[in-house]
Amino acid sequence: MTAKSHENPSILRLNDQISFGNDQPLVLIGGMNVIEGRDILLRVAEHFVRVTQALGVPYVFKASFDKANRSSLSSFRGPGLEEGMRLLQEVRETFDVPVLTDVHEPHQAEAVAQVADILQVPAFLARQTDLVRAIAQTGAMVHVKKPQFIAPQEMRHIIAKCAEAGNDRVLLGERGSCFGYNNLIVDMLGMDLMKDMGPVVFDVTHALQRPGGRADSADGRGSQALVLARSGVAVGIAGLFLEAHPDPSQALCDGPCALPLADLEGFLRGVLAVDRAVKS
Repeated sequence: MTAKSHENPSILRLNDQISFGNDQPLVLIGGMNVIEGRDILLRVAEHFVRVTQALGVPYVFKASFDKANRSSLSSFRGPGLEEGMRLLQEVRETFDVPVLTDVHEPHQAEAVAQVADILQVPAFLARQTDLVRAIAQTGAMVHVKKPQFIAPQEMRHIIAKCAEAGNDRVLLGERGSCFGYNNLIVDMLGMDLMKDMGPVVFDVTHALQRPGGRADSADGRGSQALVLARSGVAVGIAGLFLEAHPDPSQALCDGPCALPLADLEGFLRGVLAVDRAVKS
């Protein structure tokens, strides 16, 4: 299904409660990196919902059903499309929250759009025209992660692909840029440039990565999540993307980048103080 939107591209409405805009209240896209099982998925979702409701933060739940871009053949990938969609639907219905998940292959897009409110284009795949087109043609809101290897101004080309497919409901995700081997940096001025193209979401979790920094996975700097998040939010952006885990040391994917779930409320209070000061 192709759906053409006629919204103001600077403010994108997801539903009656949530709008993404760089001058609007910060939206949190948060959850866990990959679905590790039903019980932990619901536990993480319940905690995010409880904290965001208490703090009055617009909220979208996130989890991946498959992690296709892994360092090793032995890396955990998730439950797959069918089971993943069933579990995400359960989260959506149980907690009455919108859901975001990533799509890795064009043939998955339509099935994912039956459940997810926002479809994500992974950073490594954001120049794959067939994938971008398939996701955009569902009519769902699209979150495009900026590849680590392109300049901010090049995101215009990906936005144009979505528009040609009939969809201008595009969020632009920043997740750091390659800086030598096994390291990423975040260009705050680059986020400011992207604000002219549409609502910007800062993926603080993956910007903390040290890609390939361990033998079988990415390393990370999860202890510095709040420092980096406050810096990004100070630019004045639409949303923050965050992954948490009850025990990051036991996470099956990207644990070194994850925020301990118990730290979520304190983390959000620190970030919201900056967001409100910038937008006041």
